[in-house]
Amino acid sequence: MNVPEADIGAFLRARRAAIRPQDVGLPALGRRRVPGLRREELAQLAGVSPDYYIRLEQGRTRNVSDAVLDAVARVLALDRTEREHLSNLARRPRDTGCALQVVRPGVQTLLDMMETVPAFVLGRRMDVLAWNALGDAVNGFAAWPVGRRNVARQAFLDPAARVFYPQWEAVAAETVAFLQLDAGRYPGDPLLTAMVAELRAASPDFARMWAARQVKEKTAGLKVIRHPLVGELCLGYETLTLPANPIRCSSPTPRRQAVPPTTVCACWRAGVSRLGARGKGTRRPSNLRRCDSRRGRSWSGGTGGDRGGRGRSRCG
Repeated sequence: MNVPEADIGAFLRARRAAIRPQDVGLPALGRRRVPGLRREELAQLAGVSPDYYIRLEQGRTRNVSDAVLDAVARVLALDRTEREHLSNLARRPRDTGCALQVVRPGVQTLLDMMETVPAFVLGRRMDVLAWNALGDAVNGFAAWPVGRRNVARQAFLDPAARVFYPQWEAVAAETVAFLQLDAGRYPGDPLLTAMVAELRAASPDFARMWAARQVKEKTAGLKVIRHPLVGELCLGYETLTLPANPIRCSSPTPRRQAVPPTTVCACWRAGVSRLGARGKGTRRPSNLRRCDSRRGRSWSGGTGGDRGGRGRSRCG
């Protein structure tokens, strides 16, 4: 994974395997040893020589043109994010090192001023760099081990994550897909290389998802969590990218049917000590109803707005 040429081959092979010959107008003749398009078939459809495409898949074309990449992306039906990833793998981005991640004091001030939404900042490799009070109340960042506050590590190495995320498989797949995108943008990051190696060795689920070579940007969405104090919450989130800084801020956004994070914070402040004393017997406040993810509906009681933040910068 530390060599970008190896990544482009794995990415293109995975994408070829997902395309059936009949999907692109080719007859499915003869027995195939591997699923999907052959390299010669993809080259024909893209209008390049088989030898040139093979060199592209092997990472031996340093100056590949936009026209060739566009033709290959068209045949493979890549979306905009996947096209960006292919371009990054084919050409080394200029920033390939391991940058120092620093949250400016002004960014932390902005997070702290968000008193009605959970917000946090994610850096490279999905490191959690900063958060506000509600961000901690919802996600429990302060309890994560110092130096290992990382979304991917938490999702795959912490057994509690499978309880915290009722839809764990989907959350984990999105996490890996974003990490793949980050690897394409910063192919020379030794910390990213080491973390991926650690996760592949420790988690068969991560190894399986990483091998699928899916890429996905995290810009907005809906996430369901099972909070230890208030039960299931449905939180929408939005992601903002800080200018001139490789970190993001993400935050849950107000949704008419979402449980207000202010209720979470109030319950957190009032109930943390109670949880230690009563354990599982802690009751949800009467004015807070839960999110029923099985029926795709959510309810909330009481008043209060949503807030959030995180780093590439995300708030949520």
